Amino acid sequence: MIVKTETSSSSVDRPLDNSEIGVQVSSERMSPRENTHSVGADIELGNLRYNSEEIAAYYQRRPLKVLQRIVRILTPTITFVFGLWWDNKWGISVENERHHAVRLRELLTKLGPAYVKIGQALSTRPDLVSPLYLEELTHLQDQLPAFPNEVAYQFIEEELGYCPMEIYTELSPQPIAAASLGQVYKGKLNTGEEVAVKVQRPDLREGITIDLYILRKLATWAKKRFKRIRSDLVGILDELGDRIFEEMDYVHEGKNAERFCELYSHIKDIYVPKIYWDYTNRRVLTMEWINGIKLTRAREIEEQGIDARYLIEVGVQCSLRQLLEHGFFHADPHPGNLLATPEGKLAYLDFGMMSEVKPPQRYGLIEAIVHVVNRDFEGLASDYIKLEFLSPDTDLTPIIPAFGKVFADAQSASVADLNIKSITDDLSALMYEYPFSVPPYYALIIRSLVTLEGIAIYIDPNFKVLSEAYPYVAKRLLMDPAIELRTSLKDLLFKDGSLRWNRLENLLKNAQRNQDYDLTLALDQAVDFLSSERGEFIRGYIVDEFVKISGTLGNSILNHFIGLLREKLGINVTTQEFETIDEQQKALEHIKRIIDILRGNYIFDPVEMASQITQIVFNPNVQLLGQQITSQLLQKCITKIIRDLLTIDDLTLSQDHFQKE
Repeated sequence: MIVKTETSSSSVDRPLDNSEIGVQVSSERMSPRENTHSVGADIELGNLRYNSEEIAAYYQRRPLKVLQRIVRILTPTITFVFGLWWDNKWGISVENERHHAVRLRELLTKLGPAYVKIGQALSTRPDLVSPLYLEELTHLQDQLPAFPNEVAYQFIEEELGYCPMEIYTELSPQPIAAASLGQVYKGKLNTGEEVAVKVQRPDLREGITIDLYILRKLATWAKKRFKRIRSDLVGILDELGDRIFEEMDYVHEGKNAERFCELYSHIKDIYVPKIYWDYTNRRVLTMEWINGIKLTRAREIEEQGIDARYLIEVGVQCSLRQLLEHGFFHADPHPGNLLATPEGKLAYLDFGMMSEVKPPQRYGLIEAIVHVVNRDFEGLASDYIKLEFLSPDTDLTPIIPAFGKVFADAQSASVADLNIKSITDDLSALMYEYPFSVPPYYALIIRSLVTLEGIAIYIDPNFKVLSEAYPYVAKRLLMDPAIELRTSLKDLLFKDGSLRWNRLENLLKNAQRNQDYDLTLALDQAVDFLSSERGEFIRGYIVDEFVKISGTLGNSILNHFIGLLREKLGINVTTQEFETIDEQQKALEHIKRIIDILRGNYIFDPVEMASQITQIVFNPNVQLLGQQITSQLLQKCITKIIRDLLTIDDLTLSQDHFQKE
C-alpha cells in the first residue's frame, strides 16, 4: 500500500547500530572522501547548468584527456561504420538495415550514459533518422550495470552530511534498479516511512560533458561538410545537454515532482509521491516509496481487483491536460514509471525528464487536430509552419498531397479510431523525405504518446487513445475562450456558409463524456463571444441558419402569405419550386437530437431552469445579440418576400387589372 507520510525531522538523535539496518556498512561514521573525478570536475566546470562555452574552455586545456576518450569511442565506432560502408559498396545496405540498426543500439549502450541519452533522443527525431532506425532506437534501454554500494554510500554522506545508517533504518543490500544516470535503493527513514533513495553515478558529470564536447565539435564539422543535413545539429545537442544536466540535478527533479503534483494530483485517481527535502540534494534524492504494479502486468493488476483499462483512461486524460492545458508534461512515461497502486490509483514516478509546451504551441496542436478532422491538408501544412517544423519559405506544393497520403485512412474512418503509432510512423517517413526540422518539444510529445498508446494496447488491443482523447478536445473547443480555438471551432462547424449540425451534435455528445465539461459555463462563454466584436464573423452564419430553419418550419405559412399578395397584386399564381428542404429537414433532426443531449444535462433540472433562464434573458449581451439576430433575420425575411413577389420570370401582370385601376 502507499505509505501516508508525516513530516520527517532533519536531525538524528543517535547513530543506529547494524542490527537496526539492512546495509553492509561500517558502524563508524564515514568521513567524506575527495572524489577528484566527480567533485573536482564539477568545481572547475563552474555551475550546475549546461554551458557549452565553459565546457569547451575546460576541455581545450585538457587535450590528452579528450584524445583518450576519442580513442575509446573510435575503436567500436569504426567497426560499425566500416560495416555500413562495406554493405553500401556491395549494394546490400537496404537488406541489412535492420541488422545495422540493432548494432547501433548495442554500440550506444556500450559507449555509456551520454550516448544512451543521445540514442533515446534520436528515437524521436524522424527528421534525422530513417524509420527503421527510429523503431530500433525506441528499444534502447536506459539500464547499465550497478556501481559499488560503497561509492553510493559515500555520495549519500557527501550530499546529506550523514552516513546512510544515520538516516535510513533500512536500506536494500543491492540497488533495485540501475539506470544510465543513477541507481535506486529501497529504504526506510527513522520515522518509519518507506522511501526510494536515488543516488547518482560517479564521474557522471565529467563523462557526460566530455562526450557532449566531442559530439558538438563533430556536429559543427558535419553541418559544414554535408549539405543534406537540414537540422541544427549543434542546437539539438545543446538542447540535449540542457536536458541531461537538469536530469543530473536531483533538486531540480524534486521540484519537478512537486510542480507535477500541484498541477495534476487533483485529477481523480492520480497519485504523485512525496519528496523528502531533508534527505535530498544534488546527487541524492529521497522520495516516498510506492508499492505498485507496472501497468504492463495486466493480469497481476486484475488479480488485485483493479481495472487496468480504467487506469489507462486516467493516464490518457492526465496526459491531455499535461500537453494541451498546462503544457508541463512527463516526457518519459514508460511502464516502470507508471504503477497501479493497491488503492486503484495511477502513480507517476521519475520526474527527471520533463518538458513544456508553450501556449501558442498548445493551441497550434489543437488547430492541427481540427484540420485533420476537416481533411484540410493545406491548413495542416500551414500549421506545421506555425509550429516551426517548416520554415516560412518552404514550398508546400509537394507536402500537401503527402499529408493526404499519410491520413488516407482518415478518409473512410473517424480520426478518433486511428492509431497514433501508425500515423507517427507515416509522418516520420514524410519528415525524413521533406525539409522538416522537428522541435524538441514535439519529439518528446510523440515519445510520450506512443509509449502511452503502447501500454494501452498491451492491456487492451482494441484501445483507441485518440477516441479517449476526443471528449477532452471537444470540451476545449466548446469551452476555451481563446480566439485561436474559437476560430478552430468555426472551421470545424461551418463549411461554405452552412452550419454542419452533425459536427455540433458529435461535439456536444463527446464533450459530455468529459468529467470537466460544464454546459452552463460553455453557454455563458458562447453568448459573451457571439455578442462581442470577435464573434461578429460567426453571427452571420448563425443568422443564415435561423433563416433556413425558419423557412423550413414556416415555409407553408410564408408561401401562402406570398401567394395571397401575388393574387392581390394581379400577379399570376404559378407553381413555384422552392429550394429543397431536405437539408433543412436533416438539420431539424439534428436539432432534435441536440436538444435531447442538452436535456440530459443538469442545466435542464427544473429547480435550476427558472433562475438560469432569467439570467440568460436579462443578460445585456444576450439582449444585444437577440436584437442583432432579430434585425438581420427580419431583413432577410423581407428580402425573401420581395424577391418571391417580384421575380421577373414569374411575373405576368394582368392588363385588365391595371386597366381597372
